[in-house]
Amino acid sequence: MQPEHSPLPEAAIFLEASKRRMSIWRWADYFDSVPDAVQITLGEGDTPLVRSKQIGARVGLNNLYFKLESCNPTGSYKDRFAATAISHMVAEGSYECVACSSGNTGSALAAYCAAVPNMRCRLAIVEPAPDGKLRQMLAYGADVFRVRGFGLDFQVTKDVFDGLERLGSLPGAAFQISAFKWCPKGISGVQTISCELAEQSDRPIDHVFCPAGGGGLMLAVARGFRLLEQRGVISKTPAIECVQPEGNDTTAGPLREGAKVAHPCETSTTISGLQVGTVNDGDEVIRECRPTGGTGHLVRDEDVWEAQAQLAVEEGIFCEPAGAVALAGALKANTDRELDRDAVVVCLVTGIGFKDEPSIDRMNSKRECGMVEFKEFATAVQGG
Repeated sequence: MQPEHSPLPEAAIFLEASKRRMSIWRWADYFDSVPDAVQITLGEGDTPLVRSKQIGARVGLNNLYFKLESCNPTGSYKDRFAATAISHMVAEGSYECVACSSGNTGSALAAYCAAVPNMRCRLAIVEPAPDGKLRQMLAYGADVFRVRGFGLDFQVTKDVFDGLERLGSLPGAAFQISAFKWCPKGISGVQTISCELAEQSDRPIDHVFCPAGGGGLMLAVARGFRLLEQRGVISKTPAIECVQPEGNDTTAGPLREGAKVAHPCETSTTISGLQVGTVNDGDEVIRECRPTGGTGHLVRDEDVWEAQAQLAVEEGIFCEPAGAVALAGALKANTDRELDRDAVVVCLVTGIGFKDEPSIDRMNSKRECGMVEFKEFATAVQGG
């Protein structure tokens, strides 16, 4: 793809960046970077943008695409954050990573800490985090603690954040969470999603649907596109669409209703990774995304599970429930006639399916793998 050209030299700089090594660091001019010598990478970024094979045609969206962030090294977009955050820690001489996570941030930080000699990773994890994500963190050697009530009780969650900020201020330590409110340097690395989309799409993108918990992903994507527009790489920022489960409506509802700020909530959704009842980056998401023409979309957990199954069966894309939230939002917007059938619509698929084993069991509840003799298999094949 050749991005929209402008007479500004920035277009040439952008094209030069597209030729560099495979990692987010080829876009170092577009986020809060560090010197080359301390850039940590596991090959994150450069994830595929694939056109819908069946879902788009079935629902009447002629240009539906999926950005497969599930292809990152630890299986989620959080690797972009972790690569940037841990690189900044190395640059600043900090080797004690103190963090909280609902799953994917913890896995990503654990992996990137493991890639740095003498870097220690200590993680406070929300109570409902899936066991698969906990096992991944432990496999990388992190010290992992599941905190009772964290992610379920608003006051407990607030107290955990306050305590982590204090611990992260100790000498040699740094508090890491994928939110601009606390870690603007680290989360700026997620802006590279926008750079890649501008490079990969052969037409201007009209809508980017993003799942939102605390809002860091949405804010990074919006700021990334705004920077590209300011520098003349693209002519217009896409509408950045905020999708949240109904049981975690901190930002999507206020954005749609015209409110100026997000609001905290008692989370009731079962969608792992999006159980964030605190506002975090919500206020900034509203301020940044509303001017793009984007709005909020609330979806039921059942809609998310259905979208997850559709991605697997109709597109061959295996994602965790949170990774299907963007599609659930796009399908709802399409049903509500909020999308032009010829609009270029991108849904971010944020995490791999292996992250959430119970959701796999749910998808396969009506399927089985029986033990048979080969002749029974042959009979089934020959019989159609």
